[in-house]
Amino acid sequence: MNDIKPAPLTTVRVTLPGIVEPDGLIVEEVTVKAPSAGQLLVAVEATGISYAEQAMRHGRYFMQPKFPFTPGYDLVGTVLQAGSSTDAALVGRRVATLTKTGAWTGHAIVSARDSVIVPDGVSSEDAEAVTVNGVTAWQMLHRAARMKRGQTILVFGANGGVGGILIQLAHHAGVRVIGAASPRHHDALRRNGVEPVDYNDPDLAATVRALAPAGVDAVFDNIGGDITRSAWGLLAPGGALVSYAIIGAVSGTGNLWPPFLKHLTRILTWNALPNGKRASFYDLWAGHGTKKARYRKHLEHDLRQVLDLVHDGTITANIAARFPLTDIVQALELAESRTLNGKVILLP
Repeated sequence: MNDIKPAPLTTVRVTLPGIVEPDGLIVEEVTVKAPSAGQLLVAVEATGISYAEQAMRHGRYFMQPKFPFTPGYDLVGTVLQAGSSTDAALVGRRVATLTKTGAWTGHAIVSARDSVIVPDGVSSEDAEAVTVNGVTAWQMLHRAARMKRGQTILVFGANGGVGGILIQLAHHAGVRVIGAASPRHHDALRRNGVEPVDYNDPDLAATVRALAPAGVDAVFDNIGGDITRSAWGLLAPGGALVSYAIIGAVSGTGNLWPPFLKHLTRILTWNALPNGKRASFYDLWAGHGTKKARYRKHLEHDLRQVLDLVHDGTITANIAARFPLTDIVQALELAESRTLNGKVILLP
């Protein structure tokens, strides 16, 4: 347990004022608030940049808040204060928290039920790198796709934050991985035991079929559109397609809802086909407001599993770069360059 420090009067936070370039982000000093019932005041030790914040900067993330707001999908830090009806034993402990927004700050008010204690021996930076990415990867692999030892999966975005953890969890479970990524990442993927393919290859389907003639047992797709249709055709009988983003639409222009609804309709239609294959759209927040106890139980179990695997060295937190929070402009520009293998960590 860390020494308990008093909360400061002010802290630094990053504000996204609207649809701006990275240099339009505002770094400002604000008053530290006290936590309410069910909340914790956390001294943030590490947060990070995911694709969600990059989409929010363009105003193209589903259900994002109105501008202005503070981005930041998750964080790791030490609890300074607990609100009423909140476990006071959490004060002084390090927690990893899912926030969706609000983590790019030195001190954050977070929900206790979205927080999990970080085990001693796991650094705050490593824990941050596997919080949202690790929960997402674990739940897609084990809850959505229900993979078994000896099976084969195809992972799109294999070089990304979620993809990197998913690959390691799959190998730990005895699952073979074919990874789709830009060719510049192929050598790194090979070193990590992945059979790489180029997601822009016009003959991608044939290439994957050559590697898995009977089809793959699951595809994890974050692109959408034509890629999703091709992925469905690559599944073996009884296989599972897990879609967890539609980057193709989010990266474009126009209203997001038509392509998203079209995507969901396609998934529902496929599930009605009598071929034994399954398709789903993974949403990290599904059940957060309607099945609170179940959501909390899964978060506690799944994130603990990932953190324990980091602790014993079974999986490695893939950190691409570290920046002080006040260098958010340079950090975001690097994250958006699409040249990295891993996650950019911000240190308040």
